[in-house]
Order: sequence, then structure tokens, then C-alpha cells
Amino acid sequence: MTAATRDEVPVALAGDGVEVRTKPMGGGMSVGYIRLPEGTDMGPALKGLDGDACQCPHWGYLLKGRLRMLTAEGEEHYEAGQAYYWAPGHVPVALEDCELVEFSPTEDFQKVIDHVTAQAG
Repeated sequence: MTAATRDEVPVALAGDGVEVRTKPMGGGMSVGYIRLPEGTDMGPALKGLDGDACQCPHWGYLLKGRLRMLTAEGEEHYEAGQAYYWAPGHVPVALEDCELVEFSPTEDFQKVIDHVTAQAG
């Protein structure tokens, strides 16, 4: 059995108030603790990926804030207290300070983190 509180999970990506903590939890899945400050648009950091969007699926829960998710089909809005599934091909935009906890395939999520890190460098 594996468990991890937010503070026990290492930071994989940080900058401009964005913080992504992720840790493999077994079964090919990782837990992610994510903070996105109001106004964060992940679009520029995701440029260059297929569809210029995150290609990793995520299952999670929005702990705090409001978020707009842009997809090829349009956009959806999420608010604190909602569970979600985001299929590959999404771009998050924080309408308020957001905190999320989510579960994602480890290998797919690492590819996105590596791409975003390279874009920032």
C-alpha cells in the first residue's frame, strides 16, 4: 500500500506560482498535487505537443478555485468540489487560484512535464 500527503510528494515543476508535485503510486499511475494561480494559461507551455494541448488523461478533484478547460470540442468550466476526467487534448486556464489532486498515467504525465520544463528553459 502506498500513500502520500502533498508535502511528501516532490515538486516536478514550479514557476510563476504554478506548482506540480507528482509521485508514482503503483499500477502505472501517479498522484499529482497541482496549484495554478489565477490567470494561469497553460496554452503557451503546451505548444508543440499534439494539438498544442496536454495529451495525458487525468482523473481528479478540484479542491479550490474555478478553471476553464479548452478542448478541440470547445470549453468546459469546473469549480471547487467537482471531480473530473480530462481526456487527452486539453488546455487548463485558471479563472481563480486553483488547487487540484489528480491521478494520471505516470509515463504520459512525465512526457508533458518534460515538455513544459523544456519550454520554460
